[in-house]
Amino acid sequence: MHSLNKTYTALPYTLSDFDFELPADLIAQFPAKERSASRLLQVNGENDFCDGVFADIVREFNAGDVLVLNNTKVVPARLQGKKISGGQLEIFVERIQDNNTALCMIRANRAPKPGVEIDIAGHRAMVSGRQGVFFIIELINDDSDWETLMQASGDIPLPPYIQRAPIAEDSQRYQTVYAEKAGAVAAPTAGLHFDNALLAKLADKGVEITYITLHVGAGTFQPVKNEWLDTHQMHFELFEIPDETRRIVNAAKTDGRRVTAVGTTSLRALESAAQDQRIVMAGGDTDLFIRPGYPFEIVDRLITNFHLPKSSLMMLVSALAGYETIRSAYQHAINQRYRFFSYGDAMLLKTIHFRNPL
Repeated sequence: MHSLNKTYTALPYTLSDFDFELPADLIAQFPAKERSASRLLQVNGENDFCDGVFADIVREFNAGDVLVLNNTKVVPARLQGKKISGGQLEIFVERIQDNNTALCMIRANRAPKPGVEIDIAGHRAMVSGRQGVFFIIELINDDSDWETLMQASGDIPLPPYIQRAPIAEDSQRYQTVYAEKAGAVAAPTAGLHFDNALLAKLADKGVEITYITLHVGAGTFQPVKNEWLDTHQMHFELFEIPDETRRIVNAAKTDGRRVTAVGTTSLRALESAAQDQRIVMAGGDTDLFIRPGYPFEIVDRLITNFHLPKSSLMMLVSALAGYETIRSAYQHAINQRYRFFSYGDAMLLKTIHFRNPL
């Protein structure tokens, strides 16, 4: 089941409008010493910023506010392989379709063609076809399965801009403290800033904390390639919104209480299931592409990390907070030497009623 079809008039931005220069030394290669010790840039308007520490975010919540977290769990989806005929492969499992079949991304000097046999950690497999950017890989003549293979031989799939091998610390720090449902190949990184003590403080203040599940796919790192954004096709990601979360969020919308999403994954799940400012779906596959002009139905605020230039996530936050606001906020973050991307610092953004500056 796919998410609700969202039709809206996007504003006429192009890919180049979402580019920016980022000094390489601002790309975080390791997490902050403590989760809630990362920095927080609070964005109140185009040139209205407040620099702080993430632990201080408690003061930005009121009793009755709703906080929505993504409880997906990162699986050890990065595997090393080689073609039987020779040639090394790096394999990222995107989605397990059954015990023996998985959709994968492959990094190699030369992409394997359908029918090519490969060895993955001593297990024989075959590339049986393609599905968009993904390869269909089947385990053959083997009593193993993908889940067992990943647990035995896989690594945490750190993003490509973290230019180091995974270490023991990553298995814990590239995972939220509330991770529960296995299936993601990338962390919902805005949630990495929360520790149990901070969540307890929010609950004590009367904040309603609730959860969705969206399994982040490797496609989240795929760049937008076409200058004309109407041609871009988002990858599908599987999400689920429990009955209790639907009840809490819908009650908040009825009462006029704020809904804060933690991460673009939580936001996309909520908006994908929304109609007339209510959550009406329990889940499905979403390929919702949010860019300036999108009318937000559920989310009032977003906690998020800093995103890659020319990415669909840059377009999403520009839709939420305003294009010029995001441009100036990112420049402020660069000037103040915030740390960027998955292990970097965070922002708190507020939804605006978008006005077209073009």
